[in-house]
Parts: sequence; C-alpha cells; structure tokens
Amino acid sequence: MLRIAICSIGRFGRGPERTLFDVYAKRLPWPLDLHELEDRKGGSDAERNRRENALLRERAADAQAVIALDERGRELDSRAFAAALGGFADAGRRDIAILVGGADGLDDETRAMADLTVSFGRLTWPHLIVRAMLAEQLYRAHTILTGHPYHRD
Repeated sequence: MLRIAICSIGRFGRGPERTLFDVYAKRLPWPLDLHELEDRKGGSDAERNRRENALLRERAADAQAVIALDERGRELDSRAFAAALGGFADAGRRDIAILVGGADGLDDETRAMADLTVSFGRLTWPHLIVRAMLAEQLYRAHTILTGHPYHRD
C-alpha cells in the first residue's frame, strides 16, 4: 500500500479548495498526509524561497520516492501518472513525498532530489487549487491501478 505525504508551502484554512481536497483524500485507500509548511520570517523573496525549499527537503528526506510539482516538469496524462506511482510501489518504494513549492517555486536543489518532476501545465495555478487537483489525480491513479473502468477507454 502506498503512503503519500503532500508537502506544501502555506496553509489551507477553510474554504472550497480544502473541501474538495478532503473529498478526494477520503476516497483514497492509501494514507494521505498533508504537511503544510510555513516560514514566517522576514527577508527578501530569495531568502524566503531558500528557507521554504529547505523545509520541503527536510520533510521529504525520509521518503522512498519524491515527486516534485514544478512548471518545468513533465506533463503526464493520468495513466502515465498512475503508472509512475505503480512503478514506485512495484519497486518497494511505497513512502512517497510530493512537493509543492511556494510562490517562487522549487529551487534547483529541491528539484534535484526528486525522482520525478511533474507539471500540471504551463498555466500558473494557485497552490490551494493544486492540492485539490493533486488529491483528485491520486484518487484517479488509484482507480486506474486497481482496474476500475476509466472514462477514456
């Protein structure tokens, strides 16, 4: 069984994005943990980004596989994303950390630790919506991997 940790900068609060995330998280048979990381210290944007990326790397350090969400990543369809997750599981890499950066994204060091870097397209997405989209894609991957009928077939 996969164990997924979403490591993301910023906090949800209450709202429709959190509700949508929770809907898909509850459908998953895999444990799904959301680690909301924040750095409230001052400094320049570059300094904040360095600190945020350090928090992400620290949280993901013990993961058996790391997926980075980054605009420079590969654009996968749902089947390919499911296959990647299944490949990690088949290789015994069941503890997976998925990294979602802050406003200035992931730095080179953080992207370098990733086993897979994925893009949700070239558009800019709010981080709260990305979390909901990610939860839905994890649920979709589960259904694909377990042989449920897929609407694209």
